Amino acid sequence: ANIINKIKFYPVLLIFIMLLFFFAIYFFFRTAKASEQNKLWAGMAKETAHQLGTPLSSLMGWQAHLEGLKVDPMITGEMKKDLQRLERITDRFSKIGSESKLDDTDIISSIEQNLTYLKARLSKKVEISFSSAIKKGTIVPHNQSLIDWVIENLCKNSVDAMSGVGNLSIIVFEEKKSIHIDITDSGKGIPLKDQKAIFEPGYSTKKRGWGLGLALVKRIICEHHRGKIYVLKSKLGQGTTIRISLPHENLS
Repeated sequence: ANIINKIKFYPVLLIFIMLLFFFAIYFFFRTAKASEQNKLWAGMAKETAHQLGTPLSSLMGWQAHLEGLKVDPMITGEMKKDLQRLERITDRFSKIGSESKLDDTDIISSIEQNLTYLKARLSKKVEISFSSAIKKGTIVPHNQSLIDWVIENLCKNSVDAMSGVGNLSIIVFEEKKSIHIDITDSGKGIPLKDQKAIFEPGYSTKKRGWGLGLALVKRIICEHHRGKIYVLKSKLGQGTTIRISLPHENLS
């Protein structure tokens, strides 16, 4: 009788083992696919950085030549700023495909410097405000070049969502060993069904573009900074708040 009772459980055990086996195969292939995609991302990023290097060096030479010709200093000065920006963009792409160093630097200064650059280049009809509940000089481990890219990308997306007219606010505060950066616009909002999809590769509401911007933003925050990024709240016709959370163990 005991043997018969044990035999009854064999089919269940067999099914369980088969399910476990299929789950292991699925997990393996999914992990392998993700690894392959990561290698592709890294290769594309490094190749882009390499390709940008040559024309950038040439443009720097022309800018220096124009300075030597005594061209209007305002023109050459702005050209120099944009070339320095291109140099930083090239640096960002080279870092995307590798382990990026996080520096213990002032997060507020990093954001302020980036916003100073952006304000001169975004729509004049967008009112940009910045406030911080943490004091200037607060050290948060981050890679400034990559965080600049994140803030810039999110701000430009917000301006697009507002069609170049509206209010854009950036607020920084601390909570539970995290630094939160909330970026809020008064744009068209994001439907609930799309709020997670916006960070996936290929998602885009624009006719042009590959839909990689926010996917790269997520990679920078989650993988390079061990943080989080998500849509905190959004209402159609009223605007969106996207939150970046960076870990910080020693808040003062």
